[in-house]
Amino acid sequence: MNKTLLARAAAACAALYLLPGLALACDDCDCDDTPALVASAAAGTAAQEGDTPAPRAKLGLVRVQGASPSSLPTNIPTTRETVTREDIERNINATDSEDALKYLPSLLVRKRYIGDYNHAILSSRASGTGNSARSAVYADGILLSNFLGNGVGGLSFPPRWGLVTPEEIERVDVMYGPFSAAYPGNSVGAVVDYVTRMPTRFEAHAKVGYVSQPFKLYNTDTTYRAWQASASVGSRDGDLSWWINVNRTDSDGQPLTFATRLVSSGTTVTTGTPVTGAVAGLNNANQAWWLIGAGTQYRTVQHHLKLKLAYDLSPTLRASYVFGAWRNDADGNSESYLRNAAGQPVTSGAIVIDGRQYAALTGGDLAVTREKLSHTMHGLSLKSRSGGTWDWELAASLYDYGRDEKRQNAATNPQPSALNGGAGTLADGSGTGWHTLAAKGIWRPAGTDHVVDVGLQQDRYQLRYVTTSLPNNYLKDGPGTLASNVSGNTTLQAAYVQDAWLIAPDWKAVAGLRAERWEASDGRTDFSGSSKLNYPTRREHFLSPKLALSWQALENTVLKASVGRAVRMPTVSELYGATSTTNSLYINDPNLKPEKSWTAELSAEGLWGPLQSRVTLFAETTRDSLYSQTVLDAAANRNISRVQNVDKVGTTGLEASFGTQDWLTRGLDLSMSLTYTDSKIKANRGFVSVAGDTVGKWQPNIARWRATAQAGYRLNAAWSANLAVRYSGPQYRTLNNADVNGFAYQGVSKFLTADARLRWQIDRQWSAAFGVDNLNNDKYWNFHPYPQRSYSAELKFDL
Repeated sequence: MNKTLLARAAAACAALYLLPGLALACDDCDCDDTPALVASAAAGTAAQEGDTPAPRAKLGLVRVQGASPSSLPTNIPTTRETVTREDIERNINATDSEDALKYLPSLLVRKRYIGDYNHAILSSRASGTGNSARSAVYADGILLSNFLGNGVGGLSFPPRWGLVTPEEIERVDVMYGPFSAAYPGNSVGAVVDYVTRMPTRFEAHAKVGYVSQPFKLYNTDTTYRAWQASASVGSRDGDLSWWINVNRTDSDGQPLTFATRLVSSGTTVTTGTPVTGAVAGLNNANQAWWLIGAGTQYRTVQHHLKLKLAYDLSPTLRASYVFGAWRNDADGNSESYLRNAAGQPVTSGAIVIDGRQYAALTGGDLAVTREKLSHTMHGLSLKSRSGGTWDWELAASLYDYGRDEKRQNAATNPQPSALNGGAGTLADGSGTGWHTLAAKGIWRPAGTDHVVDVGLQQDRYQLRYVTTSLPNNYLKDGPGTLASNVSGNTTLQAAYVQDAWLIAPDWKAVAGLRAERWEASDGRTDFSGSSKLNYPTRREHFLSPKLALSWQALENTVLKASVGRAVRMPTVSELYGATSTTNSLYINDPNLKPEKSWTAELSAEGLWGPLQSRVTLFAETTRDSLYSQTVLDAAANRNISRVQNVDKVGTTGLEASFGTQDWLTRGLDLSMSLTYTDSKIKANRGFVSVAGDTVGKWQPNIARWRATAQAGYRLNAAWSANLAVRYSGPQYRTLNNADVNGFAYQGVSKFLTADARLRWQIDRQWSAAFGVDNLNNDKYWNFHPYPQRSYSAELKFDL
């Protein structure tokens, strides 16, 4: 959390906040259940100004009303982290909104390149990068998480990061764990809310950025670049405030996939072209293979538009509207490493490597994709903020796949002819999307130490995905013969109540209950024009209790205990979304059970002189965990993915974070975090190869050790520098932990990377920054290769 901003807010409201039971009503506060931190910030400000230090911190019922508060609950005594606009500008080489989370404890976004729109999944303490449906991401309370599916099997379902740009972020709030009754079971990992800017006077901003990544891997040796430009303008005129932001990203990413042949699959030569250029290596199971080409090298051009309006109908009633538009044009290209005797690229036919013959190259080995996506978002709310006995809010949001087309060459249509047309497929997701409705109320009974939150919610998800075969020109032709058709809906209706009770001056309890009714309907899968499956409607009901307790144990130490149940429903794609492409197949299951998790944590937060610290013990038991497992069928040369329930996964761990300002010398700030996690499969009737082969194995994509460290130095008013280090230990991607070699395509490796940033405030309006990500050029993997050393520069104007 940014201590400078917090100090300003705390100095104004500490007298109210620190006395138990009093209401807090301030326009710019970011106070939470960390009284020691608030008291420290207030005291620091008082010391600077020569005033009397703030009184001893006390627990209280936080009742925030403000122009742009976070949508996170204010009375949940559980682990919470915040990153502010100043933190991002000073410390982070942020090219996408997800970069704001880069150095927070236990969080990782699987961002593979600038503008990664289909694989950038958020992981948390007990949820890996294959489980996008186990975290919830919002922007100003509007859902950005894509709960149409989970992970990237078949289709891809990361949060819609592109609907927020780094330049419009005011702050990011993160709540760990499913401890608020106001959120669905998808909050089991974490809840992230982006609070974007809303001006109080006229302001304008512009920014340009450039990134260069020299990349060398196997036989790929080139430099990939990205350009970005952003502009914002806004104002407040009387009761009306408005904000417009536009952004353009033009990015070339490194290759993400590789065509391969197992050495053991070689046969006696009967035909085929002798080739050179194949790279010998080991796959993730330590089997010898040849890497014969690079693929999925994206050139992506993205455009973003955000319009926000807010109108104060009265001093206590505000109407707000948000419109977001995001367009993405992405070309996925590939190249062969192989050359014939004349030195020409080989892209088709049987091949001979080192005296052995291997399966013919096809269009599936060296795929060509062309994607055009245009998505829109709408959000509307009417909110009372009187701070009296009752306040209420009505809110609705809509996310629409207006256009979502992916064209890909057929296996029978290899390069170079595939670059100009020929046979292929068209996958069309238009008509897909989701909408949310919510009615919320806050009751503050007079004369009591209670704040009661109640709410009704409905979230509806609609998947429409049609794939057709195009025999002539897949680059231009309209829909052809039906290859597959996936459709279905899920609806989640919920009611919740949550009571925050100040039991005593040093004790506060928060108890909640969430009731949910889930329905899956209109499920249908067509594998061809004559092969159709219709699935019956399913309905289920669940109750999820929550309980949290805070105790002011010492003057500057707070102990917090939280426990909560979360039920994560199967997504539409997991139930009905069977898909097939040139080189992959995804198998759905309409009878999947919901995930059911119990999560608990115990935290101690304190202040010892200039050192602020937190230590958290956490534990989670999940039954019927939903997992998509991908296995390469070597004979078919296809990735086969199947979603399944894993009977029981158990996770325990310890998370610690520390931070201090002006350490040893004025201007030197330090922060660090360390997370230890033990997460294993305790029971599973399913298996990958043989019965029992997953029991006792590590949960995929969860590292035992993770750590971050940052050192920031404010040299003077004009210059600041930051050095950050991230570490993640070894992990597995497969349920049976068969992928023992993480440093390979389709493996998941450990990594240690350092990032540096230097910022120059040229004058009041102009600033510049220079940065290097992956300074040590670590070559690490998460199925795909992560970026190598990247150099960035940006120039910004603020009016």
